[in-house]
Amino acid sequence: MKTLHPLVTAEWLAQHLDEVVVIDGSYYLATMGKNANDEFHRAHIPGALRWDIDAIADTTSDLKHMMPVADVIARAAGERGISRDTPVVIYDQLGMFSAARVWLTFKTIGHENVALLDGGLPCWQEATASGEAAAVEAVTYNAFESHTLTVDKEAVLSALSASDTFILDARAAGRFNATAPEPVAGLLSGHMPGALNIPYDQLLEADGRFKSISSLQAIFTQVGVSGDEKIITSCGSGVTASIVTFALSLLGIESKVYDGSWSEWGRPALELPVV
Repeated sequence: MKTLHPLVTAEWLAQHLDEVVVIDGSYYLATMGKNANDEFHRAHIPGALRWDIDAIADTTSDLKHMMPVADVIARAAGERGISRDTPVVIYDQLGMFSAARVWLTFKTIGHENVALLDGGLPCWQEATASGEAAAVEAVTYNAFESHTLTVDKEAVLSALSASDTFILDARAAGRFNATAPEPVAGLLSGHMPGALNIPYDQLLEADGRFKSISSLQAIFTQVGVSGDEKIITSCGSGVTASIVTFALSLLGIESKVYDGSWSEWGRPALELPVV
């Protein structure tokens, strides 16, 4: 199989299901009241394998699902039978919420043959009942690379005073403008000075599919993104920021995710600048 298009449809996947490895990268916020592993066992695309972003993470950090080092990612991929050239399609149970975070994780080890399922499980017409998980023969993921696709708070602090860098915040407008509370108790409300708000759901249709390329272009152009700037995306904990980063990649624009995002920046003890 040739390199996948970065965004594939449910119809395409149904025709090529035996040619790719399908990954369920679902994640739920605590406020959503669901467990992604439990939901996977209730219903998933036939042959899909689970990728838990809280388990495959930097476990030395006290922040959730921080990006692990490349060899941890490569080992997890190999355990799922994925080698360097394996075509991988990632989806999540909500349509489009956390799948882009797993896409970013694969990009961190230089895995090029990786795509998102547009609209995720809700758009998978045959997934009305639980499928069978695939039998997996582990492999060694050789010759992986290590790309720095996330940044830390020091990089964001430097970016605040840089005229050539945009910070795009994917949280809902209420959280960005401090008119709605943060879902995690104890965090400050507001946003980083100079950050721009692009709620991730503005990039999606009502069914969870990404909007057209022209529509995405218009959204980013409206806030002044031309593609010539350096861009950092942020959100609550680095999950939906990855949706913004993926959408930018569809336009040929590179960006990096602030891994700690507001879960780190909003901690009062850090005394970071907040508007």
